[in-house]
Amino acid sequence: MIEEAAAMGNDLGSLLGGLLGGGESGKGGNLLGALLTSLGGAGTHGAGSNPLGALLDTLKEGGLGEKTDSWVGKGANQEVSGPEVAQALPYQALDHVAEQAGVSPEEAADELARTLPQAVDKLTPAGQVPEGSLEDLIRQQS
Repeated sequence: MIEEAAAMGNDLGSLLGGLLGGGESGKGGNLLGALLTSLGGAGTHGAGSNPLGALLDTLKEGGLGEKTDSWVGKGANQEVSGPEVAQALPYQALDHVAEQAGVSPEEAADELARTLPQAVDKLTPAGQVPEGSLEDLIRQQS
């Protein structure tokens, strides 16, 4: 089961890395893919096959509502810091993602802080979290 989730996160990470432009963004895509799989796989927010909603709910509950709203909306994206991301996410999720990527939780949070605004912005082109699976959504945007 853990291997299956890791493989799913890697596949999602590859798609996200491509969406974000590959290269250095590939690492951020892999971290984000693992995080989305970790949070969405838990099914905690009833987001179904689209863990983006679960991630945004988690970040909002962690105090980043105004920033996440800016990423989803059509205006400018507010920046977020690594420590803000680390504080907003469940420690276990960040720790799991960092372990999968072979980096410290602080490095994972910093990379996610760089990746999240752009990724969420690209995944919500109409200014709202779309329905359907995240994989289908990424393929539509690529």
